[in-house]
Amino acid sequence: MIVVADASPLRYLILIEHAHVLRALYGTLLVPPIVITELSKPATPPIVREWMSDRPGWLHVQAPTREPVAVAVRLDPGELAAITLAVELSADALLIDERDGRRDAERRGLPVLGTLRVLADAAERGLADLPAAFDRLRQTNFRATESLLQSLLARDAARRRI
Repeated sequence: MIVVADASPLRYLILIEHAHVLRALYGTLLVPPIVITELSKPATPPIVREWMSDRPGWLHVQAPTREPVAVAVRLDPGELAAITLAVELSADALLIDERDGRRDAERRGLPVLGTLRVLADAAERGLADLPAAFDRLRQTNFRATESLLQSLLARDAARRRI
């Protein structure tokens, strides 16, 4: 399985101490070098910078070999590189949270997953406690509507009752 990640899902999963689910769900994760740079900047939370400085072996850095894909919207360099790499590799999934980046990737036929989907999939496989993960996520600056979070929590609770 080929899975490429942008910075946002990695950042938030590291912040809430759930980055380990990425390996369990996908095996190897590919990120463009610019994503490593973005997650290593001084303004990045220390826990994320520390994780990136001693990143696990399942996180592989790979630069796209093609020019960045043309996009109709303005994306940051990490999003653009992640989409370009995912297109180049015909990735099975692209992990990205930013709305415009997700829309552009979907237009290109890329399967898109965000932080919330990763956590919901991890919970479904017994790798995470979704209510606890969402509680931790709410303590960050991650943006999602409360109605979306509640919908995912209700689905998780119904699954656990079966």
